[in-house]
Amino acid sequence: MHDPRTIRDDPQGFAAQMARRGVAFDATAFAALDGQRRGSLQRAERAQAERNHLAKEIGSAFAAGERDRGQIMQREVAALKIDSAQAEKDAADAEVALNALLATLPNLPAPQVPDGADETQNVIVSHHGTPAELGFEPREHDAIGLALGMDFDAAAAVAGSRFVYLKGQVARLSRAIAQFMLDFHVERAGYTEVAPPLLVRSDAMFGTGQLPKFADDLFHTTDDRWLIPTAEVSLANYVRGRILSEAELPLRFVALTPCFRAEAGAAGRDTRGLIRQHQFEKVELVSITAPHASDEEHERMTRSAESVLEALELPYRRMLLCAGDMGFTAARTYDLEVWLPGQRRYREISSCSTCTDFQARRMDARYRPTGEKKGTRFVHTLNGSGVAVGRALVAVIENYQTADGAVRVPDALLSYTRGMDVLEPA
Repeated sequence: MHDPRTIRDDPQGFAAQMARRGVAFDATAFAALDGQRRGSLQRAERAQAERNHLAKEIGSAFAAGERDRGQIMQREVAALKIDSAQAEKDAADAEVALNALLATLPNLPAPQVPDGADETQNVIVSHHGTPAELGFEPREHDAIGLALGMDFDAAAAVAGSRFVYLKGQVARLSRAIAQFMLDFHVERAGYTEVAPPLLVRSDAMFGTGQLPKFADDLFHTTDDRWLIPTAEVSLANYVRGRILSEAELPLRFVALTPCFRAEAGAAGRDTRGLIRQHQFEKVELVSITAPHASDEEHERMTRSAESVLEALELPYRRMLLCAGDMGFTAARTYDLEVWLPGQRRYREISSCSTCTDFQARRMDARYRPTGEKKGTRFVHTLNGSGVAVGRALVAVIENYQTADGAVRVPDALLSYTRGMDVLEPA
């Protein structure tokens, strides 16, 4: 959510930043609503001030025996009361319309974010690792996985497309990956493990930016709750409506949860395999920081996700997303893309974003700076995948596959697989 004062001070500059995000900002409509709200509030304040003045005059008039003048002023007060109520209603209506407009506008891109409309204009920041020469024609994960315990057909019969059964050894490998990543972020990066709600109210979804824009991409229950599309929703909203002390910051949370997305991607894209599912597991990282620390925290979070890929010895690259490819709430985003030999290309496996105070304004999450007794400021929020479990499973299967269809288990996972060092095809 944006501060109307920021827009009011430089509407053309704000419109230019929205244009970088591919959004046409109607400065005239904003000015009309903002002016209506402010004008109505001023009208209500003037009416109230006049009522207060007349109330004193009425008392004096009656005390002096000037009954007629007192009654005239009483009628004026009654009229002012009606006008004040109408002005307050006009201000409230204008504020609702103004907030509805602001709720549709994405966060402003940070200065370092490159211009661009889509993923083709993202910038490669760094590479890590070199894709291995396997010595045979690599296959994609779904072709390998069928013999390892993946069953897409049975899942489709039960739940429809974009679901899967993982059985036996591949289910164990998936669980090992998830537990390894969760332990990694807790023990090595100092995140606090959280088991959060999977169902949340609409105001929580609004707070992290999923509503109202992405309602069609979500699963909605009959009692007006939403299944989380990412644990970011539950973790960030932990501080909604609160005033923290600066000494409490930063807060660093990590959660392993199922995630649910009604819209799993563009029609016809990634319809096979685990890349885009309606239900999947993800290890999510969320940080709550003071504004002066958020840039450093963004780098720290991204490095934590990178370290997981390095521990699994998976080649990857870091991408800086262009303005047109970032998520709705992000001011700057790094994507980590892992090498998939079967697809012969890099694919996103983690996305780490700083949202500045954009979500905090929607959640009314603040902190009190050290040494200040009264003033409060909005916190900054950050979120990142640390990483998506299904996509990590895809990356392990494709990078550790053998010519006979088996899959070697990465060394980092051996203590989690209880001695299973290779997945053998049935």
